[in-house]
Amino acid sequence: MNIVVLDGYTENPGDLNWDGFEKLGSLTVYDRTPENLVPQRLDGVEAAIVNKTRLPRKTLEACPDLRYIGLLSTGYDVIDMAAAREKGLIVTNVPTYGTAAVGQFAIALLLEIANRVGHHGQAVKEGRWAAGPDWCFWDYPLLELAGKTLGVIGFGRIGRTTGRIARALSMRVLAYDAYPDDDGGQIGAYVSLDELLAASDVIALHCVLTPETRGIINRDSIARMKDGVIIINNSRGPLIVEQDLADALNSGKVRAAGLDVVSREPIEENNPLLRARNCIITPHISWASLECRQRIMDTAVNNLDAFLRGAPVNTV
Repeated sequence: MNIVVLDGYTENPGDLNWDGFEKLGSLTVYDRTPENLVPQRLDGVEAAIVNKTRLPRKTLEACPDLRYIGLLSTGYDVIDMAAAREKGLIVTNVPTYGTAAVGQFAIALLLEIANRVGHHGQAVKEGRWAAGPDWCFWDYPLLELAGKTLGVIGFGRIGRTTGRIARALSMRVLAYDAYPDDDGGQIGAYVSLDELLAASDVIALHCVLTPETRGIINRDSIARMKDGVIIINNSRGPLIVEQDLADALNSGKVRAAGLDVVSREPIEENNPLLRARNCIITPHISWASLECRQRIMDTAVNNLDAFLRGAPVNTV
């Protein structure tokens, strides 16, 4: 089988290997592939391995030999699934690889807002502590999280992981989810969305992006939040109306935001959050630990192996 990885760099910048795929067929790996070159690179190829390279209908129709698409991710919005099904293509993804890491990162964003460790560490290196008249200094208000309320919108595996860590920090946890259950209730108290917005000191987004959740953080929902609320999002950028959040940050209605995702990625220079007050933005790296990427690699190899054995798994 001819196997092509269209955009391998993000998954494997050099600290992993592609040996598992090489055992399954003739492998070619491209770090990145412009969309106009995809048909050429998939000419005669039966299995395409992709992360974020788009495979629209016109591209799939230009690749008659393609039988299998293996995603190096959970989301599959880069693929025209209707066209894939019409062509009889098997598409697989990698579920649940980053639960611990993404929950950890959500709390890391919150802790950075609360303590500004990176900022103050850099200030020390710049000589500001040494030059000061006092034995210590800080130039951001510091925040103790114990006793504060964390509201989690979307209380699946990742949301619950974030909730467990928050409870270890002595925070109270509220949860809003379309499918509450007893296990989740052991971690956080299920409430309505309005209750969560009104009662939370910190709001963390861990919901999937659907027509119902797109723009769930907007001018109206922010108005129903506490003054000085903190917003954390390392789920999906379009959950937030970015201009509305920027306005709320600049007015002080929202104390701070910690974001690992934005509506268009890489972030565009005119994104209003780049100039908003107290907004920490990281470049979509919640998922990118070595451990997570190794799990992605192992699962993606297993997915292709299962397909070749006639028993596909993790199909979408």
